[in-house]
Amino acid sequence: MGRLGRRGGRLSELAADLTRALAQADVSRLASRLASRVPVDASLAAESQLAAVSAVLRVVHGAPELLFIKRAELERDPWSGHMAFPGGRREAGDASLEVTAVRETQEELALNLTQGRILGRLDDLAPRNRVLPPIIIRPYVALVAPDVCLTPSREVAATFWVPIARLQDTRSITTYDVEMNGVRASFPAFRVAEHLVWGLTERIVRQLLTLVGP
Repeated sequence: MGRLGRRGGRLSELAADLTRALAQADVSRLASRLASRVPVDASLAAESQLAAVSAVLRVVHGAPELLFIKRAELERDPWSGHMAFPGGRREAGDASLEVTAVRETQEELALNLTQGRILGRLDDLAPRNRVLPPIIIRPYVALVAPDVCLTPSREVAATFWVPIARLQDTRSITTYDVEMNGVRASFPAFRVAEHLVWGLTERIVRQLLTLVGP
């Protein structure tokens, strides 16, 4: 079989995988709700930067899983070492924040979201801690085939596929205590393996779970 035939066969398999994934009850409910809701846009201050992240889903053995990354330890990165979603700041050549999310996911994980499906977007978010950079983050929700391969860049220390059902389990909910500017603070968090998801990423997960739930 020629290269074109092999590629055509793979594209047909990919389309079939995505069709099956979209038929899964949680994913179908999520896609429908994303399509019908009007997401909240954040008010932009003059100094605000724009960024986008990708909340990537796949369906394995009939159950949806959500992709997390652990950011590498890098100097001058305020989110260094944190659990996060792939993403980053908008660049001058990005036609939209959706393009930013797709580009950053490709750069960080070699994962091409254009071969999957962008289901929609969530509400914009901004850091609540004034020590962090003034940034507006727009989360996009994407669906990919179950057998996608991830190749992390130097910005990514590890990747985790976590079942949505595990995040919905109350035993995954905890708090994260941290000292900021000499003040102790407690934040809601999710347990993912031996790590904690908190801050902006935790807020995105909560948005997503609200739309997935019955």
